[in-house]
Amino acid sequence: MTTPDDAAFDARYVPADPYYAGWAPAPPRPRTDGLAIAALVTALVGLGLVAVGLGVAALVRIRRRGTAGRGLAIAGVVIGALEMVVAIALVVTVVLTWQQTRPLAGDVDHEQTVHARQLVAGTCLRELPPDGTVDEVTAVPCAQAHEAEVVSVYDFDAAAVWPGQAQADARVARSCELSDDEQAAGARIVTWAPTQQGWSRGDRSGLCLVVTG
Repeated sequence: MTTPDDAAFDARYVPADPYYAGWAPAPPRPRTDGLAIAALVTALVGLGLVAVGLGVAALVRIRRRGTAGRGLAIAGVVIGALEMVVAIALVVTVVLTWQQTRPLAGDVDHEQTVHARQLVAGTCLRELPPDGTVDEVTAVPCAQAHEAEVVSVYDFDAAAVWPGQAQADARVARSCELSDDEQAAGARIVTWAPTQQGWSRGDRSGLCLVVTG
């Protein structure tokens, strides 16, 4: 038989249900998505396109499954996208540089705008550009009316140091000569030498042009 005091004792000391005591066991943490980890790793090793693909796939799977790693996936996508932009810019730069330095075949078969570094002996120019730094010129077939023709190329030593503009001009000029027929026809020589800026980019060629106009 339970006395009133015993009942009070029992009510006071019976342990409470743990789920109502404020310390329920924490639910397990979601695991990190493997694709998210792979996206960040591939981005860090420079595989931009792969990282973007893995990161996008990881974000889709994380949203569907509720796994962790969204931040890793986003980081992989961002870094990978930046690497792709840099890679595209480098490719464009290489292509443009190649186009500006690829020598012509000599006489061209149609009128075209070319970079001065592409000119070779036998290329004819529709007109001479104004005095000063020469960048782009218009090459035309020599059978058409033209103002000048490249008759020779002077190559500086690839290991030479910059001699100064006056010396560069003089060296190219000394290599240029007119034939007797050209002299009789009243032709004159125009010389183009590398500038210091062009020299620093690897330009080591000077041009001798015969102007007939």
